[in-house]
Amino acid sequence: LTWNSLRLICFVSFMTINLVHGDLSYSFPEELNRGSIIGNVAKDLGLDLKEFSSRKARVDLEGPQKRFCDINMNTGELVTSEKIDRESICGKKPSCLLRIDLVLENPLELHRVSLHIQDINDNSPKFRVNLIEMEIRESADRGNRFPIEVAHDADVGQNAVQKYVLQKNDNFILAVNNNNVELVLENKLDREKQKEMNLLLTALDGGSPQRSGTVVIHVTVLDANDNAPVFSQEVYKASLPENSPLDTRVVTVNVNDNSPVFPKDSVKLEITESALKGARYRVNEAHDADIGQNTVRQYSLERNEHFILTVRDDAEGSKSIELVLDKELDREKEHELKFALIAVDGGNPQRSGTAVIHVTVLDANDNAPAFDQAIHKASLAENSPLDTLVVTVRASDADEGVNGEVSYEFSRISEKAKKVFSLNSKTGEIKVTGTLDFETNSKYEMRVDAKDGYGLSSDSKVVIDITDVNDNAPVIHVKSLINPVTENAPPGTEVGIINVQDRDSDINGQVRCSIQQNVPFKLVPSIKNYYSLVTTGQLDRELVSDYNITISATDEGSPPLSSSKTVQLSVADINDNPPVFEEQSYSAYVSENNKPGSTLCSVSARDPDWRQNGTVVYSLLPAEVNGASVSSYLSVNGDTGVIHAVRSFDYEQLRSFKVHVMARDNGSPPLSSNVTVSVFVSDVNDNSPQILYPTPEGSSFMTELVPKAAHGGSLVSKVIAVDADSGQNAWLSYQIVRSTDPGLFTIGVHSGEIRTQRDISESDSMKQNLIVAVKDNGQPSLSATCAMYLLISDNLAEVPELKDISYDDKNSKLTSYLIIALVCVSTFFLTFIIIVLGVRFCRRRKPRLLFDGAVAIPGAYLPPNYADVDGTGTLRSSYNYDAYLTTGSRTSDFKFVSSYNDNTLPADQTLKKSPSEFADVFGSLIFETVHKNWSRIYVHVVTFNYCTQSSNDTLHTTRLEKDVIIIRLHILPNYEYTIYHILIIIVSAI
Repeated sequence: LTWNSLRLICFVSFMTINLVHGDLSYSFPEELNRGSIIGNVAKDLGLDLKEFSSRKARVDLEGPQKRFCDINMNTGELVTSEKIDRESICGKKPSCLLRIDLVLENPLELHRVSLHIQDINDNSPKFRVNLIEMEIRESADRGNRFPIEVAHDADVGQNAVQKYVLQKNDNFILAVNNNNVELVLENKLDREKQKEMNLLLTALDGGSPQRSGTVVIHVTVLDANDNAPVFSQEVYKASLPENSPLDTRVVTVNVNDNSPVFPKDSVKLEITESALKGARYRVNEAHDADIGQNTVRQYSLERNEHFILTVRDDAEGSKSIELVLDKELDREKEHELKFALIAVDGGNPQRSGTAVIHVTVLDANDNAPAFDQAIHKASLAENSPLDTLVVTVRASDADEGVNGEVSYEFSRISEKAKKVFSLNSKTGEIKVTGTLDFETNSKYEMRVDAKDGYGLSSDSKVVIDITDVNDNAPVIHVKSLINPVTENAPPGTEVGIINVQDRDSDINGQVRCSIQQNVPFKLVPSIKNYYSLVTTGQLDRELVSDYNITISATDEGSPPLSSSKTVQLSVADINDNPPVFEEQSYSAYVSENNKPGSTLCSVSARDPDWRQNGTVVYSLLPAEVNGASVSSYLSVNGDTGVIHAVRSFDYEQLRSFKVHVMARDNGSPPLSSNVTVSVFVSDVNDNSPQILYPTPEGSSFMTELVPKAAHGGSLVSKVIAVDADSGQNAWLSYQIVRSTDPGLFTIGVHSGEIRTQRDISESDSMKQNLIVAVKDNGQPSLSATCAMYLLISDNLAEVPELKDISYDDKNSKLTSYLIIALVCVSTFFLTFIIIVLGVRFCRRRKPRLLFDGAVAIPGAYLPPNYADVDGTGTLRSSYNYDAYLTTGSRTSDFKFVSSYNDNTLPADQTLKKSPSEFADVFGSLIFETVHKNWSRIYVHVVTFNYCTQSSNDTLHTTRLEKDVIIIRLHILPNYEYTIYHILIIIVSAI
């Protein structure tokens, strides 16, 4: 196995802990390769992969952190997205913890995931410098300690520095106590034997494999005054002539320091405080002028704590006087000493002499600088300006001169601290040189070394606490957002998760969060610093399709800081609105004879829904018009709603009809609405007038008899014409375009009645030919013509053309048939009269049948679908002829028909006439004219409109039944006319 594999096996202890609120915790080593598995969050949350993927699981980081991990949606595993260096994230913190948020949607859920990053031994111990310079006097005592700057290891725990090893040497050993490393002088130094030395110091961590770092300690041994002058010989002998001149060289005495000694009243001695006990210092003897017993006999020394006196006699008889150091000196306690040396002779009286010995204690670098505090603490606001004084460290050195000159420097300090703090090496002032940020680093720890001139040093710990100020406004993070949200979402639907963070601490980091606008949303507090964005009312995309929700956050600091974030939220459409037509109903007007495909009208419906839910498609609802499918008449454009005619319309066949148009959207399910479209066909003048009488059919010509005694204004005949058009297109006018005698006859322009303009005279021609033109009032006008033949005669026998007509058996048979028919009809009418009288008698108190007379045009001469327009043309209901006899043959058709008007008469018009008025009209219609020769008989048949009364007293007319009775008459002699006259009167009365 490779080392990396072993490392993974040893360190990757993935541990899942279910915490409150469904939190998860994982532990894994640093420096894992990209894509390494941290844990299976889907499994730990109890979700299958399909649900895990559909709920769009994702990782959100807390604060402005770098993304170190991500979710594998295929496996549900949390994997590293890059290598994680614990030291760069957490530094020397014993525990390194990353917090991330795992967000699930539908429904929204938030799970806090804690990632514990374990340290591995990936860093070696390092000393700040590669070479440490030290200067130590040779007079340094055994046991003296010299501090060494410790090594730094970025790892923590067992992987940090665990021990130090000093290269074996003759003078020093290593002492390590509480992470303080010191060199201890085990054997005295001797500069005269070894002026300098190099020592190798190794720092080792406790990781596996073990890592190390080294530093070279270069020790320079400084000289101390630890050697007295030494003569080259104990006795120097020389021979000199007595006449030797002055300045003659006698002998050379070699001492190593050539220090002359002069006898003085005050003897000054300079002794280093590092002098060892037993050190001797020679003092010049006293000289006495006396001799013998009166010379100097003994010496005594004034009592003191440090020196004793020794006197020795030499071979020459002189005395050697020495001060012996009985107790070590300490310059820091007593930097000079004064005591008396007394010489006493042996005379009587005894005499003495004294000399003052002045000892100056010279300094030795035997004191390392000492700080006034073991730990220096300071508190500093994070918004402190540059060059702000943080703290002043002070160390004193009891030595003097160079030995007492103290300088300061950082010994153990992080790279971050180096960027924001500086140390004055002379004064010990620590000042701010960079930008402080409580949120990045709230505490700094460092060590400051104090060194004297010859390398003795000590250190002190400096702890700087950064205090928080309200310098960070809250930051709003949208962790999750359902966008768009459907408009049918019920109130209380969670549409987003909002996280608010304030990097400040304590009260400065407490945040209030709210929504500013009047919108149907609110924030509901969730777990710490999290809010749920929920709906408070019903959404309607057709009213408001987009919301700009401004979320504001304000902290509790002084002064308070705030921030805001606008969340854009769209409302998704659902198909909740059917298409609505712009009008309740539509009317389309089209002229007959239109071209197929022509546009009739356009319908328009609006659907406020969006996209396909609001896309309207038009169609015709299935129906029938005149027995045919509506699609054979009209078509509608599904996209535009434009209605087109499929065929050409004929007003005379179809005047109006209704269709239903449906507007349907493309939603799911689709919604629709209907509207009624009324199509009105307008008439155009496409029909010429049709002449009913005289008939243009057949080869026989129509002849009218005009009595010779006719006066001016007498009705001679009538031209009957109709026009299938309506309105002004059916307004007919008559005129005589050609006649035999232009001044004899005239025609009513609107009635078509042919009358005499003057009395007929004997000079007038018996045969009168009239050409009558009938014109309508359309644009352009259409017309028709007919020929009218008039005979001025009182008797048909006078007409030459009729004299040769024989009376054959055929005509006799016809006359017999006619007589039989008249008898049957008379019997029928008598029975009918009895029935009518009975009905009237029964309903006299409450009459229910009302009628109105109208003259009908023979149905045989009406064009198809002919409709009457009251007051236009010549067929007015109040004055029309119904039966006629012709002179073209000996037989004529006699018809009883109903009104030509199939339309239902309004009830108000039916009831307009009073009984008296009805009687007048009825009477006038019984018999128009009976000429004395009975050659022509005009019979008017009354039509009855039967009315019924409904329960709400509203009159409704019913469609009349058509009964046609045809009576064929034969022209009989005058005595027969009387019988027919009576029958006709009876028929007319009935």
